[in-house]
Amino acid sequence: MIVHIAPADGAAAWGVPAELVVVRHGQSIGNAALAAAEAAGAFDTGVTERNPDVPLSPLGREQAGDLGRWFASLPPERLPQVVLSSPYARAHDTARAVRDELARAGHPLPPPRLDERLRDRETGVLNGLTSAARQARFPDEVRRRAHLGELYYRPPGGESLTDVALRLRSFLRDACREQAGRRVLVAAHDAVVIMFRFVLEGLTEAELVALSGSVANASVTRWVADAGRLRLAEYNLTGHLRSGRIPEEHPRGGRPASEHPPSGRPPSGRPASGRPGAGTG
Repeated sequence: MIVHIAPADGAAAWGVPAELVVVRHGQSIGNAALAAAEAAGAFDTGVTERNPDVPLSPLGREQAGDLGRWFASLPPERLPQVVLSSPYARAHDTARAVRDELARAGHPLPPPRLDERLRDRETGVLNGLTSAARQARFPDEVRRRAHLGELYYRPPGGESLTDVALRLRSFLRDACREQAGRRVLVAAHDAVVIMFRFVLEGLTEAELVALSGSVANASVTRWVADAGRLRLAEYNLTGHLRSGRIPEEHPRGGRPASEHPPSGRPPSGRPASGRPGAGTG
């Protein structure tokens, strides 16, 4: 099912962007450190920056450049007309890298506009912790998370995924009003990509959980206007990244929406490979 993002009686007046493309930022030093710490069974990632300030890793900068060059290679009718970004450094730097590559190719754009509603999921006391650290320091929270489920669990000082959905609904209503008919590029985080799908496609809780962990760094997810609605066209595409430069924990390639069942949703029952919004997304 594809749902209206404005009330049915106002959808035509509000309009929708011609195209909404949401990219996850390139690999951050937090992503790399957390993966290494998890593999070693360690508690500490060694990352000292506060979450909004975590920068891209060297690989992440390469990925952001690859992403920008891919956008610059698109035909004129596919080029973004406005760039919106999470204010977090890793997303903002990815957006700027894309804009720089577009400018080099002769397609200048205004600087990315920051919108705090596009920030990563706030994970409070669990921010950046490895599985071992969560179990050792917050065993009650681990049990509560398992009981409530990922959609509704809110860590102390943090957000549930439904909280993220609320701010994205607000963002989408503004985007409909301000960017109707335009091609919009958004640079954000894995939890944001997944929750855009939840909001725009009316996913169930089970379908949302099945998507968890599937959003690769510097991947592309795209919706296109279809009779006053936004219809999923492509999800988690990574073919623009150079060979061998995607961390092993993420699948290569992604899929067009036509590879999903007719609803545009992912197959149900697929086991989750991670959790959206670990605080380094």
